[in-house]
Amino acid sequence: MKIRYKFGVWMLCLMFPALVWAENAKSICTSFTQQGRQVTFHLADSAALQLQLCSPSVVRIWFSPDGKLQRRNASFAVINEELEDVGTVHVDEQAACYEIFTSKLRIRVNKSPMSIQIFDKYQKLLFSDYADKGHVSEGTKKVEYKTLRRDEHFFGLGEKTGKMDRRGESYKMWNSDKPCYSVVEDPLYKSIPFFMSSYRYGIFLDNTYKTEFKFGTESRDYYSFEAPDGEMIYYFIFGKDYKEILSQYVGLTGKPIMPPKWALGFAQCRGLLTSEKLSREIAEGYRTRGIPCDIIYQDIGWTEHLQDFEWRKGNYGHPKKMLADLKEMGFKVVVSQDPVISQANKKQWEEADRLGYFVKDSTNGKSYDMPWPWGGNCGVVDFTLPAVADWWGTYQQKPIDDGISGFWTDMGEPAWSNEEQTERLVMKHHLGMHDEIHNVYGLTWDKVVKEQFEKRNPNRRVFQMTRAAYAGLQRYTFGWTGDCGNGDDVLQGWGQLANQIPVILSAGLGVIPFTTCDITGYCGDIEDYHPFAELYTRWIQFGAFNPLSRIHHEGDNPVEPWLFGPEAEKNAKEAIELKYRLLPYIYTYAREAHDTGLPIMRPLFLEYPADMETFSTDGQFLFGQELLVAPVVKKGARTKNVYLPEGTWIDYNNKQTVYTGEQWTTVEAPLSCIPMFVKQGSIIPTMPVMNYTHEKPVYPLIFEVFPAPKGEEASFTLYEDEGEDLGYQRDEFAKTPVRFRTEEGGYLLSVGAREGKGYAVPAPRNFIFRMYLKTAPKGVTVQGKKVKKVKPERLEENPDDDTESMVWSWDKATGICSLRMPDRGEESRISLRL
Repeated sequence: MKIRYKFGVWMLCLMFPALVWAENAKSICTSFTQQGRQVTFHLADSAALQLQLCSPSVVRIWFSPDGKLQRRNASFAVINEELEDVGTVHVDEQAACYEIFTSKLRIRVNKSPMSIQIFDKYQKLLFSDYADKGHVSEGTKKVEYKTLRRDEHFFGLGEKTGKMDRRGESYKMWNSDKPCYSVVEDPLYKSIPFFMSSYRYGIFLDNTYKTEFKFGTESRDYYSFEAPDGEMIYYFIFGKDYKEILSQYVGLTGKPIMPPKWALGFAQCRGLLTSEKLSREIAEGYRTRGIPCDIIYQDIGWTEHLQDFEWRKGNYGHPKKMLADLKEMGFKVVVSQDPVISQANKKQWEEADRLGYFVKDSTNGKSYDMPWPWGGNCGVVDFTLPAVADWWGTYQQKPIDDGISGFWTDMGEPAWSNEEQTERLVMKHHLGMHDEIHNVYGLTWDKVVKEQFEKRNPNRRVFQMTRAAYAGLQRYTFGWTGDCGNGDDVLQGWGQLANQIPVILSAGLGVIPFTTCDITGYCGDIEDYHPFAELYTRWIQFGAFNPLSRIHHEGDNPVEPWLFGPEAEKNAKEAIELKYRLLPYIYTYAREAHDTGLPIMRPLFLEYPADMETFSTDGQFLFGQELLVAPVVKKGARTKNVYLPEGTWIDYNNKQTVYTGEQWTTVEAPLSCIPMFVKQGSIIPTMPVMNYTHEKPVYPLIFEVFPAPKGEEASFTLYEDEGEDLGYQRDEFAKTPVRFRTEEGGYLLSVGAREGKGYAVPAPRNFIFRMYLKTAPKGVTVQGKKVKKVKPERLEENPDDDTESMVWSWDKATGICSLRMPDRGEESRISLRL
């Protein structure tokens, strides 16, 4: 029996080498050394485990099988590891373990076998190595196994398809060009190896190789994350909720840049929008129909060659005049970039080849010969080489000087370098082989584009929208989710539309707060516009709530709103106008995104983390804190099943309809309607609809007020700045706090004195308050003086002209009490007596 037992164990060890590590080579921690906030634990098998306290709640964990603790490259994502002062770090050695205490955490390193456990200050276990195989190394591959609790849920990993809750799924990080991707496709264009657990911690795996995450797919008892090569460095981030975890991740990887204000409007594109004639026709189409639009894109064929930044002859007769004329009409023009130089572009290709600016082929030492989807074979520009930056910046400045307003950096995976293209792994970049650089290639490109733009265009915000990137992209660029429609049959793209809700919400959790899908889905030929009109309408209605809203379709498929029939045009126009009305609200949240990393489009659990029902609400989202949006994404649907979290919610489309929260409800959703709700006790700043964001420099600001229950207060602090310069980084802004308190005998409206410096409102203007009340006020007073009452239509007359008088009105039919008052930037207290 003993012989057979030993033979069986021997066979198991041959079959499962990890068992050898677990059973016969258990790592025992023998000692530690300390340098400031770094503590390194030394293991009997020469391995090392280093803990660095970045703050009382953030710990960098580095497992090194050879104990050398050496990085090949500095982190591409992390820019700050000293988030807070941690004081003097004490290591308490006990018989079985070492312990480190912070004000937030208790970190325990068990000696034999070595394993990590992290508790909160109340001794609740948050995070633990699984059994005795927390850290497994097989050659260059490293795997971390962590204990999985029965009630644990996971969210994040950036732009990923499928349900928001990652439990029970596995994912890879390998930037991939997946045109017309399915609703479960993985991997996609971006790699953001950061996730959050419902046990109040986040993990950022700072490894650029093809890492994998398995959330209970191999066992109900553990989850794992692994890397095929490189350093096993990850950050444990504790927070009281998801927002706090995100803010600390932003502390590590950097704040998002703010887009210029015009970028938050609507944009129009198509695959073959590559000519002056077509650009002018589209611009005229929008303006003659009064449909708001700010941006016209030029796709990949705008250049003579990739990537010489020269306007294609024959397509553009007078590009500078075109840009000037479009600017006069209120349009910005954004053009594409590709990260390659076509061999057909002989002069520029030979220049880059001679200077050594291309990625090399490690098999022959020459510039890598990359087959490219457009323009034939190309050289891949090596943006990890410092000398490339100024060279590229000189080229990209040419169309900027002509008058363009920004770029979209396309195909930066680089394209067609997906998992199956293993022959691409011979590419050698300045900073490493392609298996290490692939996921950060787009990031290094976007860094060059942004830094060169700011170097040559001082005090001007960059606009750059990218497809392929890595963690930390928020410092340089914005995003879009790529080719997301149904390429087989454009009319069957409903599933792809529905899938874009969790994809964009997940992108936001990866700190891509400014993003969009390709509205219409991009993929598929539109052979008959009438059958596509319903799906087009629902795409536009969802796209209106994308922070960056771009209508885009492949090839020469035009997708302007007026092409789908009068009803679709009307409904699309209304959805677009809704976004333009909400711009003051959106822009305020854009500033919050810069300050905190919090996305504008938010999954419900971000604001209601204790409500487990929100974990599965993938078909709706919060827009900021106050608005809940539930787009219709099913063919023929004229109702929508919506979950409303705690509180009282008001139908934004019918302000007199009220719902009680913490329950599912079915609401009417005709084709003209986007189901929207506003939380009781909210103030929503809006503005008049314009053809483009800066059509009028001064306009009345309209505050919609939904009173809180008696004894409580609604509030909102409006954020404003210049909109296009970098003053926001110097804290040059204006903030106006507004409060509306519900009292026993009426209401008290308080408009605070304007706060801030370096920015002033350009000219006198009015504030208009639209207060949704159940009964008419008997009177309105400001600082004790009576305010004149007028008819509702009189109050709305000439709001731009009369910026001196204060009046109020009551509309019995709508229950709206309106107040118009001059904005003098001073404190005002207005009493409404019932």
